[in-house]
Amino acid sequence: VQLVESGGGLVQAGGSLRLSCKASESIVGIVYMGWSRQPPGKQREVVATVSIGGVTTYADSVKGRFTISRRNADNTVYLQMNNLKPDDTAVYYCHTVNNRPVDSWGQGTQVTVSS
Repeated sequence: VQLVESGGGLVQAGGSLRLSCKASESIVGIVYMGWSRQPPGKQREVVATVSIGGVTTYADSVKGRFTISRRNADNTVYLQMNNLKPDDTAVYYCHTVNNRPVDSWGQGTQVTVSS
């Protein structure tokens, strides 16, 4: 499956952004979808995951501020990001989680939060 992210950009601290991830085929059969991010000069980290049934997990750093969701009918996964902080600056990637034979990753979208 091919994944294409959109919705990144430049925002001031305290602002919001909504990232979208459009899949090239149905995601009904993909149990878990996720968003990860890679800040400049740092390792990539998982930000949030969502199951086919809507069960979500979040990194401690984004709990209460970010919301992941999926619309299987539209083959789309979203990441709503509120109260953004400069530390949220990163390239954000959409991906499958534990999919077979291999996980798929999007090309990434840049999010920059100014102080």
